[in-house]
Amino acid sequence: MTRFPPGPKSRYPGSGYFQFRKDPLGFLESLAREFGDIAGWKIGRQHCVFVNHPDFIHDVLVTNGHKFLSGLERAKRLLGEGLLTSDGELHRSHRRIMQPAFNHGRIATCAETIAREAERARNRWGNGTPLNMANEMMRLTLIAVARTLFGADLESEAGEIGTALAATMGSPPNMMLPFGYLVEILPLPAIRKMKAGRARLNETVYRLMNERRGNEEADLLSMLLQAQHGTPGMTDEQVRDEVMTILIAGHDTTSTALSWTWYLLSQHPEVEARLHDELDKVLDGRLPTFHDMPALAYTESVVRESMRVYPPVWTMWRRAVADHRINGYVAPAGSLVVMSQHVMHRDPRYFSDPPRFDPERWTPEFKASLPKYAYFPFGGGSRRCLGEGFAWMEAILVIATFAQQWKFRMASGDPVVPRLLFTQRPRDGLTMTALPR
Repeated sequence: MTRFPPGPKSRYPGSGYFQFRKDPLGFLESLAREFGDIAGWKIGRQHCVFVNHPDFIHDVLVTNGHKFLSGLERAKRLLGEGLLTSDGELHRSHRRIMQPAFNHGRIATCAETIAREAERARNRWGNGTPLNMANEMMRLTLIAVARTLFGADLESEAGEIGTALAATMGSPPNMMLPFGYLVEILPLPAIRKMKAGRARLNETVYRLMNERRGNEEADLLSMLLQAQHGTPGMTDEQVRDEVMTILIAGHDTTSTALSWTWYLLSQHPEVEARLHDELDKVLDGRLPTFHDMPALAYTESVVRESMRVYPPVWTMWRRAVADHRINGYVAPAGSLVVMSQHVMHRDPRYFSDPPRFDPERWTPEFKASLPKYAYFPFGGGSRRCLGEGFAWMEAILVIATFAQQWKFRMASGDPVVPRLLFTQRPRDGLTMTALPR
């Protein structure tokens, strides 16, 4: 006999939702601490099952991934039927179309553009220049994605687009709320901003599509437009959905990872010094290239450890199509099975002294011994991030290019607190000062 997993007692209707919404990370951490590797709670009438063991995560994402849907119904109001939200054959066919834009050769071609854009950014600064590094990283990654994947120049619009994106990004507790879409009928200022942001993004995406139509280049947008002539052909709306998905996922997660990396380096000068030493030895003053990446092993470890301590995507979930057994319990049909990169990446069973920022832990031996889904910043299974290789390349090259010339220090001693939207961003940005090395 199977049963729903144990979990926190509901003190009043909706208490599970309000606890989760008030302190999402604290709530999930408490589930892991009090109930172990599997726990259950309800958001209204919505059953949720939290799993916190690599084997259970592997079961949901890989072994039985076909038994789950994306669970991102609310996100469809912005992303439509893009890769993050679509299911079944539509998801599989669009992923096949888009895959060539992220193959090894194409990523290598994009690397020079990204290093040059990072060089342009670093050359604008002087000794003591005040910077909001979160905004700088958002701007840089947006420009890089637009140039490399869409063949477009969005530099002059980066600020507006960033503002529009921030207005449209939902938080997981709200996205998981049953009938949460009904909130959009309320005449609230935040709802008006969200709708205006969505309209601004739609205008940008459709304009890019019209400008690129008929082009035979190998960039992602051209590939999608060319696929309109296939069988079955993609509609304009389907192309729009995929472009919107990549526009958001392709720069928001990477910019967030970079922001936290600069923050962590500013707090750990001994790590920063070793990073500088590697860059000086490998690059000797020149810009990094795609072919330098194997030699930039410590730089990669810095990024990898940053995404362990502050994973950009801090939680994810899937919707069960039918009752599914997990470790003797049942996730009922229609329930959401929740996994948290933040909680898993700080599990002391797999990471000694979890809060400590320690890039040196990522030895080849440690990586080989680590259970696969003890660390999963890019998800897994058939929905594993299509642009993972692109994101690694971009993050490593940006860190290497900036850190060749600059180090960054916090402008004040105020604590840096995460803002938990779909990604885990610094709540008030990162006000830092650029200092020459």
